Amino acid sequence: MNSRFAISLVCAAIVLSAATARAESAERIVSVGGAVTEILYALGKGKNIVAVDTTSSFPVATKAKAKLGYLRALAVEPIIAMNPTMVIADGDAGPPTVLQQLREAGIRLVLAPNEPTVQNIYAKIATVAAAVDREPEGTAMIAELKSELRGLSKVIARLAEKPRVLFLLSIGRGSPLAGGNETTADTIIGLAGGVNAAAGFTKYKPVPPEAVVAARPDILLVTNRTLRLLGGREKLLARPEIAATPAGRTGRIVSMDGLLMLGFGPRTAAAVRALAKELHPDLSLAESAR
Repeated sequence: MNSRFAISLVCAAIVLSAATARAESAERIVSVGGAVTEILYALGKGKNIVAVDTTSSFPVATKAKAKLGYLRALAVEPIIAMNPTMVIADGDAGPPTVLQQLREAGIRLVLAPNEPTVQNIYAKIATVAAAVDREPEGTAMIAELKSELRGLSKVIARLAEKPRVLFLLSIGRGSPLAGGNETTADTIIGLAGGVNAAAGFTKYKPVPPEAVVAARPDILLVTNRTLRLLGGREKLLARPEIAATPAGRTGRIVSMDGLLMLGFGPRTAAAVRALAKELHPDLSLAESAR
């Protein structure tokens, strides 16, 4: 290769690199959904996020981003005002009319799949990574998460006993909802070595007091926010329907960060590990890292 040709190749590479850098710096992303935002940060795209929804609370850097409301109650005007080049949203985002208005405005809209399964976590990461041209990084993230969950699964599969766990979610009015089948709560309970005490129905539904008693949970699982809304640990244990359960009698309440536990993003293995330790205090998870 002569020196002139070599110099030409170097110059072309520099020009291409500079063009890529300019394109990335011009990228303005609106991220909707806590897990989507986590994935973007993990892919190194946090600097390109100009606004997030209120479910996006991790990492801490999200606090400095503009907030656009709750992911299922979006408005089109504040989003367009951010002048985004792309909106990446959780599949639960809406309402549908707002999503359609964004498309009609010529804004690129990417919807990440949203099902309460482990496979969906991998699909979500792959979708977000492809949207921001970070496929290799996304593939590596998926491989690492698969390895971590596989290790945890091997340890948890050897458990002789699994406690009955009732997940309760308060949205600030009326009775709390219980997480039945086909929910992220059901999946995370199973991954952590528990049995969902509300497996007799699907999705999240209000449960009358008698149904709570009949569920016979050994452990109550709540988000930190739900525990606050229900008045704290002592008030929750004092509720008659809770006091009448094995969990109420032994005082076994497990409270976790809602996004960590139910977000089904890059930190899912950490969530499974944390919950498994709560459900099985004597369980050693050291082997899971091997």
